[in-house]
Amino acid sequence: MPKRSKKKPSDRTKKSSSNKNTLQFQFRSFNLRSWINKNWWHKTLCFMLILVTVFLSSSYAIAYWYQQKHRHEPLTYGVTFIPDYARYFGLDPKQTMQASINELGVRRFRLVSYWNDIEKSPGTYDFSELDWQFQKAEAAHASIDLAVGLRQPRWPECHMPDWAMSQPKSTWYPELKQFMTTVVNRYKNSPSLVSYQVENEFFMTIFGKCTDFDRSRLVDEFNLVKKIDPSKPIVVTRSNNWGGVPIYAPTPDNYGVAVYKRVYDYSVMHRYFEYPYPPWFYGLLGGLGELVHGKPLIIHELQMEPWLPNGFDMNSISSINEQNKSMDAARLASRFQYAKDTGLRTIDTWGMEWWYWRKVAANDPSLWNVAKQEIAKTN
Repeated sequence: MPKRSKKKPSDRTKKSSSNKNTLQFQFRSFNLRSWINKNWWHKTLCFMLILVTVFLSSSYAIAYWYQQKHRHEPLTYGVTFIPDYARYFGLDPKQTMQASINELGVRRFRLVSYWNDIEKSPGTYDFSELDWQFQKAEAAHASIDLAVGLRQPRWPECHMPDWAMSQPKSTWYPELKQFMTTVVNRYKNSPSLVSYQVENEFFMTIFGKCTDFDRSRLVDEFNLVKKIDPSKPIVVTRSNNWGGVPIYAPTPDNYGVAVYKRVYDYSVMHRYFEYPYPPWFYGLLGGLGELVHGKPLIIHELQMEPWLPNGFDMNSISSINEQNKSMDAARLASRFQYAKDTGLRTIDTWGMEWWYWRKVAANDPSLWNVAKQEIAKTN
């Protein structure tokens, strides 16, 4: 039999094979370019994720360091007490403060020295109300952080007397300094006074009826109080939830931060909004401040009362259902836990007068009892 010869591929087959190889190369080339493009975006995304991870990890590490450094220090809960606010609820201020001492076991007070309440006419001072507050605190062996200056806690923030409002700064500021001098000299020897708070969230321009935010005035007031009473630490407070580290003068003995978690947004969402910050965010602020300045951080104002929409009054029984949407007993308990989890060891709460009003006027002691239980743990 004749041998079969191997058939050579035809030109058509060769051409088909060549076209196929060319298409494969082009396809592969296209995939390569696509992969390169995708890989560039992938690298960018990975780089960004690494940066975020490093930032969050280092931030948490600083917060953890601060928390561990101070964890053996005593945890102290205080209250901000303002007689004018107690009267707003129809409460007797003396009874309200005494109840916080006897029933809640409060042993730390942040008190105010409103210029418009004490010096209603130029050069005439009435310290009778602040005197009995000091007397009650001293009798209970409680400590006092005294707010001094023009801007102090509660609306309208800047408490200027009527007679000074029409004056230029060149006139009213010396009057304010004389008032502050008189306040500090009157109370600096009290055994209960442990610190001063000079102004309150001085640079908060979006809240309150204040017009002067000159840093040089804050520095001057700080130096004035320190000169009159160099033995007491001075607290300067920063605004709620602002990041970063204070770097400009004055450098106080302690920094304070306000913590507001649940507020009502009037401008955009028109609903309640809860800030998403974890507790260690405030530990981070404390750690950064201590690394830069060597100064600890306290919570000078922990929100523990509602932030209501327009049209609702805090002192109205009819608004209680709305109040509970913002703050009820369960949320109050969670705020105590949140504050503890920050790692900050001195915590001044905000809203004690409202707790007491709910107890005596609305027959709802739930908030009062939560606060009593939490404060008892620290005592």
